[in-house]
Amino acid sequence: MTASFTTDRMLRFGDCDISGTAYYPAYMNILNGVIEEFWTVIGWPWHEIIWEERWGTPTVHLSCDFSKPSLFGEILTFRLYVMKVGKSSLRLRHIILFEKEVRWTGEQVLAASWLDKHTSMLWPLDVKTKLESLVVPVELLPVIPRG
Repeated sequence: MTASFTTDRMLRFGDCDISGTAYYPAYMNILNGVIEEFWTVIGWPWHEIIWEERWGTPTVHLSCDFSKPSLFGEILTFRLYVMKVGKSSLRLRHIILFEKEVRWTGEQVLAASWLDKHTSMLWPLDVKTKLESLVVPVELLPVIPRG
């Protein structure tokens, strides 16, 4: 099944520990960049929604499973699948690969939030419509391999 969004990231020196292995906090920073790029590609760049419209999409849940180490210089493919769009939430599945080998997976929930009030908000109608058009039916979602 085609992912809702796919992008590549090279593991840089600063993403790795002294052995050249990806350091998991760096993975979270890279994933955040992937999410930011996803929002830009679908038409809502963070610099606009944050500074002009004053809403954002903080992570309210994140679970990850790491299946094999990734190394300095490898180019990882991040596949993002929109699983479900709620009134103010967005459930995503992530599958991260090096070549065709799964390196880690995750599920994440983002919440639409007013930045000044620090409260949840309903998705703007145009945003919700776009997100719903990207939902991958559950029966077509790739199964996350478990250890």
